Order: sequence, then structure tokens, then C-alpha cells
Amino acid sequence: MDLIDGLRAFVATAQTGSFTGAAERLGVSNRLTSKYVAELEARLGTRLLQRTTRRVGLTPAGEDLLQRAPALLEEVDDMLSAVREETRGFSGILRISAPVTIGESYVVGMLSRFAASHPELVIDLRLSDAYSDLASEGIDLAFRIGMPPVSSVKARRLGEIRSCVVASPAYLSKHGTPSTPDDLSAHTCIADTNRRDPRRWVFTGPEGEVAVTVPTRFMVNSAQAARDLALDGHGIAYCPEFVLGSALEDGRLTSLLPGYATGAHPLSAVYLSGAPLPRKVRALIDFAVEDVRRAGVA
Repeated sequence: MDLIDGLRAFVATAQTGSFTGAAERLGVSNRLTSKYVAELEARLGTRLLQRTTRRVGLTPAGEDLLQRAPALLEEVDDMLSAVREETRGFSGILRISAPVTIGESYVVGMLSRFAASHPELVIDLRLSDAYSDLASEGIDLAFRIGMPPVSSVKARRLGEIRSCVVASPAYLSKHGTPSTPDDLSAHTCIADTNRRDPRRWVFTGPEGEVAVTVPTRFMVNSAQAARDLALDGHGIAYCPEFVLGSALEDGRLTSLLPGYATGAHPLSAVYLSGAPLPRKVRALIDFAVEDVRRAGVA
């Protein structure tokens, strides 16, 4: 008899209160479950369970073993899982949440690079600009911009998301180029409603912090849509740098107000506090830290 099988059968029987319940949990027959427990008792030289026609109970020796065996079995499972993962990669489902724009622009590619080494891993990526409830939705890890709004999660900082104010050369040739934030009041602007206060743009310049309420023609809930509208000459957009791509390098967009800095927001990997972090989640976080640095996203 395998000692581990005997311990699994004993723990399942003790926790469910019957050989039938243990057999269903273990996916074996009642007879085999009972046999494993009986052989474990014979090996230990003591009775672990009190058997009745309706239910099984624990003897004092069984109570003592039940306090120790689950932790031992969990450690064995972790050890075997670690060995398997070192040779074959991670497996199972990994549920990820991310905002739509950075999810499409970066997270999808990062997960593709991570999954390449783990062919048995299933990635369930959910893109939404609403904050997901990690516990109720079964999310293992969320990538978020800004500080988490609840205390039930932990966050590992991956970097900072910076933004800049941009417009197309065609728009600037027609309407002029603003030289200070206050000049924006005479321009048409494109607001991203994912921001907490989409029409209030904040800058830091020689005179300190300056906040401007800008006039808007378009209000969109997508940084990529704001960028595309700016590319089409519809106004000035306040965009995170990661969505701009090559548009600044090839001159399709022009960065404005060079003497004024815009705010930065942390990009974090967020997970539930309290429970031990699964190895595959921890590995993904470590991978993301390096991948964000290499990609220059934040």
C-alpha cells in the first residue's frame, strides 16, 4: 500500500464523515477507500476511525493524525507540482483582469510571451475598465493603473504610466500651438472619460501645479480612440504614452507643452491578500516586472 494513498483516504473519510463521501472526493470506489484506511491502520498498529452503520468517527489517534496529515499532504502536492512544473511548465487556468486599452496594447503580448514556456497553461484574460472583484470573479491577478481602491488586495508596482498632450501637425497648422496650459482653453480638446476627471488636465511647470478645465468636442472612454481622433486632426488629446506607439517618432503627432510635466500613475499587479500566492501567479508577476522594463511600457 502507498502511504500517501492511505493518508489521502483517511483524511477524506474523516473530513466527509463517510467512506462514500471520501470515495467521491478521491474518484475511487468505496471498497478501495476502506481498504486504504484499513491498511494504514494496520501499518500504524492502531485504529484511526470508529465505524458505525451510518457514520465514521475519529479515535484519539485519528484526531491527532488529522491535525497533522492535511499539511503533510499539501506539502507533498506542492513538492510534486514544483518538480513537474520545472520540467513541463505550469498548467491549469490562470484568470487575469486588465483595463481594455493597456490590455490590448500590452498585456496580451506579455501573456503570450509568458505562455510560450508553459504549453499546458490556460489563460483566461478579461478586459474591462471597471474594477473587477477578484474574490467573487475568481481572478488570480489583475493589472491596474492607479492605486487599488480596496484594502483586501496587495499590489506589486511594475512601473509608472506617463501621459502627454498631443495633436496632429494639421490641427496645429490650422489652430496654432499652445505654449502654456492656459492656452488650451482656446483649443478643441479630446477627453478620455476613463480618467477620474476627464476635462480637468493637470500639469506641473515653473509656477507649480496648474489645473485647466478644457473645452471638449469629443469625449470617449478609450485612450486609443482619443489618439485616433487626434491623428485625424479633431483636437488635442491627453494620452498615456504607451498608446502613442510610433506616432510621435514619425511625426504624425506632436508632443505639446514641453516645459510642463503631466502626472504619472502606478501600473501594478494586484492580487488578493491573506491566501498563499500560487506559484504560477508569483511566476507571472516576476515575469511581468522584467517584461514591463524591457518593453518600456512604464
